[in-house]
Amino acid sequence: MNIDNESMNIDNESKNKNDEKYMRRAIEIAKKGIGWANPNPLVGAVIVKNDKIIGEGAHLKYGSLHAERNAILSAKDNLEKDDNIDSIEGSTIYVTLEPCCHYGKTPPCTEAIIDNKIKRVVIGSRDPNPKVSGKGVRILREAGIEVITDFLKEECDALNDIFFHYLKNKRPYVLMKYAMTADGKIATSTGKSKWITSALAREYVQEIRHKYMGIMVGIGTVLADDPLLNCRAKNISNPRHPIRIICDSNLRIPIDSNIVKTASRYETILVIADKNLNMGEVVAEDIKLSTTEKGEKLNFLLDKKIKILNIFDKNNTRIDLNSLMKYLGEGGMDSILLEGGGILNESALESGIVNEIMSFISPKIFGGGGKSPVSGNGIDEVSDAIKLSIKDIKMIGDDILTCYYVGRKEK
Repeated sequence: MNIDNESMNIDNESKNKNDEKYMRRAIEIAKKGIGWANPNPLVGAVIVKNDKIIGEGAHLKYGSLHAERNAILSAKDNLEKDDNIDSIEGSTIYVTLEPCCHYGKTPPCTEAIIDNKIKRVVIGSRDPNPKVSGKGVRILREAGIEVITDFLKEECDALNDIFFHYLKNKRPYVLMKYAMTADGKIATSTGKSKWITSALAREYVQEIRHKYMGIMVGIGTVLADDPLLNCRAKNISNPRHPIRIICDSNLRIPIDSNIVKTASRYETILVIADKNLNMGEVVAEDIKLSTTEKGEKLNFLLDKKIKILNIFDKNNTRIDLNSLMKYLGEGGMDSILLEGGGILNESALESGIVNEIMSFISPKIFGGGGKSPVSGNGIDEVSDAIKLSIKDIKMIGDDILTCYYVGRKEK
């Protein structure tokens, strides 16, 4: 009896190790959808039979087939090429997110799993979507399929911080990114900032730009750096360019700036704060304003295909960032990379729109009166500090990258 129990424990341990191996493969495959699946989640699937991968798939683009169906198609294609694979029937599918069970842009994945007589389903994350949550698992079990849930849940959940947040709040997930020296400066006392971090770190940021639907800066950044704010990731073929969002309360953007000159190539939103315009929240493209200097400038920007948002706070002193997030979220934007300077970063933190912070620390010292990543008046008491929790720490070249959740991580 003891021998049998020992043998059973060894079998279970071996099975768990194999499950982990295949789920980790599914997690890696899910990342193929980065930058293209938004606002849908990143999902990977692996089909295994006789301890051999026979099919793999990811949700590669919004509106396209889901990971499970791509994995099934991959397995069927392999059936024709490999005489040793007889069928999909009796296999196990590892999927990073609970399979959908409703008709959307594609048919339900639970239906495909049942129709192909897959015997076992190992799931990482639960889907918080009310149309799916728990229902996908129940349908599979009612069909006689063995279902394992919450397997490597934390790792699978980490794939979809953006999706979970957006689904729950209908507001973009905001990642604040900045690079600073070891003494906390984002520029020298003369305003120079190129380059604080290494080329490897800068390339990493380009890949992050590909992942996020929007990129937001303040007018100070535009005036100081004249950036393009596009995606120039060398390791990604045909990267997706984020929608550029410029916060410019007083309409100071130069008409000869790179942002304006390239607005026909890269979708651009300019956000101002002026209740005297009396034109509501959005200045539509076909509206022609008065012949005042501001009106003429807005007309010029509209002709350049820049969308103008007029969103001001109750004091008409600056942009209401919470109202801006609400507007952008309702328009389908699930994520924003905030690359602001100290002023916009302070406003974003004060308004509570920041979900995560990505801080690069370079092994350099500037000293003097250089700028800080977060400006403003600051706090008086240590107990009033904004609380962060560490998500990840790693080296990127010679720079230290620390990622923080602002407050507690959402589940």
